Amino acid sequence: MPLQKLQFRPGIIKDVSSYTNEGGWYDGNLVRFRNGFPQSVGGWQKYATTQFLGTCRELNNWIALNGANYLGIGTTCKFYIESGQELFDITPLRDTVTLTSPFTATNGSAIINVYDVNHGAFTGDYVTFSGATGLGGNITASVLNQEHQITFVVDADNYQITASATANVSDTGNGGTVTAAYQINSGLDTQVGGTGWGAGTWGRGGWGSATTLSVGNTLRLWTSDNFGEDLIFNVRDGGIYYWDATTGTGVRGVELDSLSTDPSCPTIATQIIVSDNDRHVIAFGPNNFINNDGSINPAQDPLLIRFSTQEDPTVWTPSATNTAGDLRLGAGTHIIRAIETKREILVWTDLSLYSLQFLGPPYTFGINPIASNITSIGYNCYATVEDNVFWMGMGKFYIYNGRTDELPCPIKNHVFTNINMEETDKVYAAVNSEFNEITWFYPTADSSENNVYVTYNYAEKAWSYGTLARTAWLDRGTNQYPIAASPDRYLYNQELGTDDGSSNPPVAINSYIESSPFDIGEGDQFAFVKRIIPDLTFINSTDSPQATMTLKMQQFPGSNYSSSSTNTVAQSATVPIEQFTTQIFTRLRGRQVTFRVGSNKVGTRWSLGSPRLEIQPDGRR
Repeated sequence: MPLQKLQFRPGIIKDVSSYTNEGGWYDGNLVRFRNGFPQSVGGWQKYATTQFLGTCRELNNWIALNGANYLGIGTTCKFYIESGQELFDITPLRDTVTLTSPFTATNGSAIINVYDVNHGAFTGDYVTFSGATGLGGNITASVLNQEHQITFVVDADNYQITASATANVSDTGNGGTVTAAYQINSGLDTQVGGTGWGAGTWGRGGWGSATTLSVGNTLRLWTSDNFGEDLIFNVRDGGIYYWDATTGTGVRGVELDSLSTDPSCPTIATQIIVSDNDRHVIAFGPNNFINNDGSINPAQDPLLIRFSTQEDPTVWTPSATNTAGDLRLGAGTHIIRAIETKREILVWTDLSLYSLQFLGPPYTFGINPIASNITSIGYNCYATVEDNVFWMGMGKFYIYNGRTDELPCPIKNHVFTNINMEETDKVYAAVNSEFNEITWFYPTADSSENNVYVTYNYAEKAWSYGTLARTAWLDRGTNQYPIAASPDRYLYNQELGTDDGSSNPPVAINSYIESSPFDIGEGDQFAFVKRIIPDLTFINSTDSPQATMTLKMQQFPGSNYSSSSTNTVAQSATVPIEQFTTQIFTRLRGRQVTFRVGSNKVGTRWSLGSPRLEIQPDGRR
């Protein structure tokens, strides 16, 4: 009997019935498409063994003039510089004060009360004490003189920390003369709306007190960019900070305006970008620089764009001798995000898309509207490939390549009917240029954190999806592999090895893909499937890799599978050239066949070709 070649269209299609999608793939996990054929994704291993504090939502990599490879890491609690797989805390300070005998300890408790009038701290903030003399007993000077996380805010003048030792005596109002260095307020890890009590984590302020958080804008998000070898970074709708690489990794970032003699230097912004071609620092949604009476205006203008003079991030007041200036957008209520491409900077508001371009003197920059009535689902939902920008909107995907179009997506309903709409600012768009992929990580309706993904292969126009928890991503560049952050507070090298390296020993990746049912012949008669000729390659696999092929037979769409056969395809790990199972004999009968291939074995990474089936007609009933 002739062999029937199994060939399927690349990409998963989920938004039509399985029977309608004959000849296509209908389900999968941790697979991608290359040259039209599915294969399992690569594994991941820990980038460093040190955990960071908080959830990472910003990664930025650059090389300093001395050759140091730096990685900026923005989390809900901290901002770090990673170098040589070591984390350095450069979180800026918001205040440093001197306290007199501020500590109170209770016998049998590790909780220490700290008295500081108008401390301005929130639960979860970090403070470092120095100069304390100790409280006697177990609460020694070394126990107090270190960094502590504030565990509870009692009121405007008192808060609590948990010491590393339990007090064996009670002591009230002691500790000597103490210096308290407060880091900028920690951000929230959950998006919470509202402005009154309950808008924020439990205990962020006294009972009944209002919070300073904006409506629907509570999640801690960072942006960062490089000014030469230095780093400019800012909290969304918060402070703007500068880290000088020449000061070393042990020095914290400082407020940008502390480096400036210009009183109009912005102190708050939605986002900061350094324009690569012309070396201007651009603040989106900053505070305005002047009132009508000439005084400095500290209030944030959510549609304003301001830029420093060229080559100097500290000069912002426009004059005839510099290129500083400002522009204001006309459509929308606030700027969501700005993304730099090779030829322009794209600026999204809640209603429109603008193009910001460098013009040169005397105007410096010009702004043009290019699209309206478009949406963006979150702050980090944009990905740039050359001059193309892909992003996730509300219920659809978009592409900008000189014009704005909706990106056709055959799994759109699968994505948007099961996304947590209360946590959309956590959506993170990732570029994996080696495989021509844009991936959006997002939380499902029953999850508060990113736990699944959807991927678009822009070279093959193929979509896939699966389960993988990542909160930030950096494409390979100065590093050999893409780097991703996980909710477990580790960084991972992606596309490295074959397995899930989040545990020790590593565990297998559960990758599979399953087709829609396809008819045997015209689907009007039964047939026997007698033999399978597998066409499966193992990619850089080890430890006797194995994959599983499954055929499932049906009489009609939606009917139970009449029978199935599962066989294992194996390759010796000691042989560098793949050796496959040559054939598999089966006895399966039905009108329609569903094909599935996958693996859940350590050391296995597979790629499917065009397997064949030997089919024998078997009558009409």
